Amino acid sequence: MTTPSSAPEGTEGNLDSFGARATLTVGDASYEVFRLDAVEGSERLPYSLKILLENLLRTEDGANITADHVRALAAWDPKAEPSTEIQFTPGRVVMQDFTGVPCIVDLATMREAVTALGGDPAKVNPLAPAEMVIDHSVIADVFGRPDAFERNVDLEYERNKERYQFLRWGQTAFDEFKVVPPGTGIVHQVNIEHLARVVMVRNGQAYPDTLVGTDSHTTMVNGLGVLGWGVGGIEAEAAMLGQPVSMLIPKVVGFKLHGELPAGATATDLVLTITEMLRKQGVVGKFVEFYGSGVSAVPLANRATIGNMSPEFGSTAAMFPVDAETIEYLRFTGRSAEQVALVEAYAKEQGLWHDPSVEPVFSEVLELDLASVVPSIAGPKRPQDRIELAAAKQSFRDALGSYAVDEPKTAVDEAVEESFPASDSPTPPAGDEVPPQVTHSAAVNATGRTSKPTTITLDGNTFEIDHGAVAIAAITSCTNTSNPSVMIGAALLAKKAVERGLERKPWVKTTLAPGSKVVSDYFDRAGLTPYLDKLGFNLVGYGCTTCIGNSGPLQEEISAGVQEADLAVVSVLSGNRNFEGRINPDIKMNYLASPPLVVAYALAGSMDIDITTEPLGTGSDGQPVHLADIWPSPQEINDVIASALSAESFSSSYSDVFAGDERWKSLPTPTGKTFEWDGESTYVRKPPYFEGMEMRPAPVTDISGARVLALLGDSVTTDHISPAGAIKADTPAGKYLTEHGVERRDFNSYGSRRGNHEVMIRGTFANIRLRNLLLADENGGQGIQGGYTRDFTKGGEQAFIYDAAQNYAEAGTPLVILAGKEYGSGSSRDWAAKGTSLLGVRAVIAESFERIHRSNLIGMGVLPLQFPQGKTAESLGLDGTETYKFEGVTELNDGTTPRTVKVTAAKEDGTEVTFDADVRIDTPGEADYYRNGGIMQYVLRKMVNS
Repeated sequence: MTTPSSAPEGTEGNLDSFGARATLTVGDASYEVFRLDAVEGSERLPYSLKILLENLLRTEDGANITADHVRALAAWDPKAEPSTEIQFTPGRVVMQDFTGVPCIVDLATMREAVTALGGDPAKVNPLAPAEMVIDHSVIADVFGRPDAFERNVDLEYERNKERYQFLRWGQTAFDEFKVVPPGTGIVHQVNIEHLARVVMVRNGQAYPDTLVGTDSHTTMVNGLGVLGWGVGGIEAEAAMLGQPVSMLIPKVVGFKLHGELPAGATATDLVLTITEMLRKQGVVGKFVEFYGSGVSAVPLANRATIGNMSPEFGSTAAMFPVDAETIEYLRFTGRSAEQVALVEAYAKEQGLWHDPSVEPVFSEVLELDLASVVPSIAGPKRPQDRIELAAAKQSFRDALGSYAVDEPKTAVDEAVEESFPASDSPTPPAGDEVPPQVTHSAAVNATGRTSKPTTITLDGNTFEIDHGAVAIAAITSCTNTSNPSVMIGAALLAKKAVERGLERKPWVKTTLAPGSKVVSDYFDRAGLTPYLDKLGFNLVGYGCTTCIGNSGPLQEEISAGVQEADLAVVSVLSGNRNFEGRINPDIKMNYLASPPLVVAYALAGSMDIDITTEPLGTGSDGQPVHLADIWPSPQEINDVIASALSAESFSSSYSDVFAGDERWKSLPTPTGKTFEWDGESTYVRKPPYFEGMEMRPAPVTDISGARVLALLGDSVTTDHISPAGAIKADTPAGKYLTEHGVERRDFNSYGSRRGNHEVMIRGTFANIRLRNLLLADENGGQGIQGGYTRDFTKGGEQAFIYDAAQNYAEAGTPLVILAGKEYGSGSSRDWAAKGTSLLGVRAVIAESFERIHRSNLIGMGVLPLQFPQGKTAESLGLDGTETYKFEGVTELNDGTTPRTVKVTAAKEDGTEVTFDADVRIDTPGEADYYRNGGIMQYVLRKMVNS
């Protein structure tokens, strides 16, 4: 029961235009809450929009978050195209190590800047809880042996010692920052099993747990009723520093469930079915929300599996509401009785408790009878391409013609693979577009395939492999490893296979990378670990491994045989992404499957058999063994879950989760409020964001004498702009590492070096598929591809973009980017904006922007401008050789934002092109960021003045 409440200490600055502030009493505790029923129209909203409504009510400040925003959300028109921008203030931030390291580097740099300004560096702390799980750095180099885990972790520490020392310092230096050390689990599984609150308590307030994460699969927590999604590093930093994230009120797609899954169908089959349906529906930029009588029949682990795949079907979030299943999961995973009681009471009081008899208003509706789900896999290169298991063999044969079965790769092919690596965990672009692919034609014979058996000798055994050979079978990724039903299903299938005398095929690299130590615990309790080990599924690490491309190399003999015969071999993994070239450079075809099917395909050894009808192998009794013979029944799985899983498993696994093992504890770690930067480090360096910064921001100035660094076309994504993948030796980044004594074999990837701005700015706009139209040929073609431009300090000669930018900086010349439609679409990568700013770009003029990248540019002090409606660089006669002047920017100094600025482009022959460009600074908060030179400078000044 809630009662009216006055503002508690520390929240007096919040407005309460709707009289929503009240007190909720649960047991002996009382909490301030903001009642949703105080706002007319709130009861008709879907669950996810109710969460956003509470967020606005609680953070209303009259400036960036106003009563009008609250009314607009309450009056949401489900059919209207999103157009109203609101400010979402996440309750917390979750990070993985690749994308999280730069966030902590920036905080460390802010501390030094505060010290230089005469302030207290201890004031620089995350203002919202920030938690990082180190899970992206372990590689499955060693497999199929008892010491695989220990050896892989040792290698991980050797490769990442500098980064880990820095994070160890951050763990002790920042009050609201916690690190889950390596070898513990996958960020999203640790999030649902331990970090997620569902209802948060802070400063006496109780409110829905919301978050943003620096990994696209943050949406896994949606299965727990927690609203959150993946963002780039700049948005994550903003959230850590208490700043809201701009978003449009989205459309919400209702997905009605009824019935129950049939025997033999797994959570993986369900999620692949849902992915296929939602991809066809088109849900990019929308929320998806599950409802109906079937929701109660979906276990929490299955809900998390579905939420995890939200990026694959394209939605921003994929929500399940709170219900009795949620409460039971919280209790089962060891949350306190007080927390569980609060979640239930809060959800019921606020109208957030799922009622299957109520049908909320949705923008669109889909429906699925769970009983219609059949065993499936997806592939060979997109997660939405579902294949019924019985059709997998023929589907493989049909797909084989698209792969390089007769032609060797070219240098261009290899470069493409390096530019879109797996290890940077790229998010697929919106819609059905997938990252650039390396494809070839092949001569396929009348049988539908080209056979090229190749003989290989390995460990004294000689065997043949052919197209379709399963080279990797990996139980990996948070998608499935959080789900006890499919994990125990895999272990039981392994047990039955071993008991029948089956073995994995010798050419299969088998790996097991659970999402948390809880999985190993229940395998051990159930006595199933020895059977997985017997089939080569020894523990290789607790991390993302194969799903993000950290599969490690194939054995040398296998790799050589595959390359020499140019075989189209496959991987089968229990992950969520299977883009071509992502999993392993030797493997062309990748299939997503449930953990039990991963084990089955390791036994079969080939995708070119129908495992629903053909035997997986011959048993010790000489008889064929079929999949149906060893597939565990639902009752067998449930019996093991009942006997081997308990709340104590979770409590013990997470009892000291932030402490780490002896490797972590023994790392030499700097101490103190500020970080002792190592001048020789090539992984972590102090960025220059605050050099010369003063307490009062300098007035905003107009821009003159600017040159074009890049003239770009339509749909340039953040993957084109942001550094990603392997670092080539002949690039500016490669040369930098060589000059700093780094051997080529130790270059690692851009992802691992995100904490070094010197590497990252050299990789900005360096993607080999970027087309800079400044280099267009005389016949109107699009010229060469890659990170090149014309350097007008050198007479317009061709140069690397980084090298040209350095020459322009030395000459004092500001830079500008000209672009087409949807500039900055795709993933919201932080370095797409950071690198742009550090290269000296002052303004970007585009036909249209992706919303988040536009906001990120402002956050880094770059002015986003839009060509007048209907105008383009081409229609205005701009070719990028002009010198640019921008007038009217100084109006920002008056506390207002000009609608347009005058742009004058002077050509070499003395003629001028003038036009009024629209200023895309869309909110008061964004104007404050720009006036301060960026979001970090704005927050830093506020901290010093507080």
